[in-house]
Amino acid sequence: MTTKVTARIYQGTPRNLAMLAKKLQVGELIGVPSETVYGLAADALNPTACRKIFKAKGRPTTDPLIVHLHHIKQLAAIAQVNPTALALAKAFWPGALTLILRKQSCVPDIVTSGLDSVAVRIPQHPLFRKLLKIAAIPLAAPSANPFGYVSPTTAEHVRDNLGNRIRYILDGGASKIGLESTIIDARDANKLRLLRPGAITPEQIESTLGMAVKSVHSRATSGSQVAPGMLSQHYSPRAKVVLHSVLSLDATSQSPDEARLYFAQPTGKPTIHTYWLDSSGNPQRAAHNLFAQLRMLDEKGYSILHAEKAPDGPYAAAINDRLERAAAKT
Repeated sequence: MTTKVTARIYQGTPRNLAMLAKKLQVGELIGVPSETVYGLAADALNPTACRKIFKAKGRPTTDPLIVHLHHIKQLAAIAQVNPTALALAKAFWPGALTLILRKQSCVPDIVTSGLDSVAVRIPQHPLFRKLLKIAAIPLAAPSANPFGYVSPTTAEHVRDNLGNRIRYILDGGASKIGLESTIIDARDANKLRLLRPGAITPEQIESTLGMAVKSVHSRATSGSQVAPGMLSQHYSPRAKVVLHSVLSLDATSQSPDEARLYFAQPTGKPTIHTYWLDSSGNPQRAAHNLFAQLRMLDEKGYSILHAEKAPDGPYAAAINDRLERAAAKT
């Protein structure tokens, strides 16, 4: 017996945005678009509403949420701001950069996994920004998928995974970037740490600030995390993922339950079980397509997925981070 899907997808009309904003104000959950991936939003200052996020996703409360703001003027009310963090915010917001800062007392512990820090960003997606402005409240919004599964990049992905657990989804088209935001720990203004790679690179940040950014390769398995996306296993399809630095056409068996996912379209004669992130190997398009391809291969029923890591270059760190965590599935 299939579970009834109750979620409805709404277009971003003024009437719909006003209605969805009111739903958020009274503690409802909304699937929302962003330039990174789709999120599951609730009033960030309402602990009861935020607990609904964890229940809907099956997410452990040790994994904190990101608080999304409409305007940089709201930042000081949510977090303790230092000059370095403010410089980053002015340079990269709105955009795919999340900052970890000391939280203000108004932020509920459920949002921060009981820690004294909070993750915060201003999204770039125009519909999400309109919703934030109309609702006039900060919104906590992790990815809108069952915990640990592949992140959603379309409204249909959200409905497919959470359609029987939520009622409202705002359709903003396919996510432009397709990977979660870059996360920088900026609690110490003199020692920035990259906690999760994304579209905004450490090199861009270093160039902007003139200071070094240290990469922290976390592979935590338990306990409260300072930022989302730091667990060793995450972003995992149902299929077992096997990573390859270079994947040749004869590197895997011809078994019909095994698929090959290349970074770029391989030369030679591919089998019917051969796929790629982008035909020409364009890094930005490959990143954009990663989660959608993983979902598509799951839908085809493959049990094993041989995936090729991205070569050095733009988006490589972000793509390989997601693939490595997907491959950590037990």
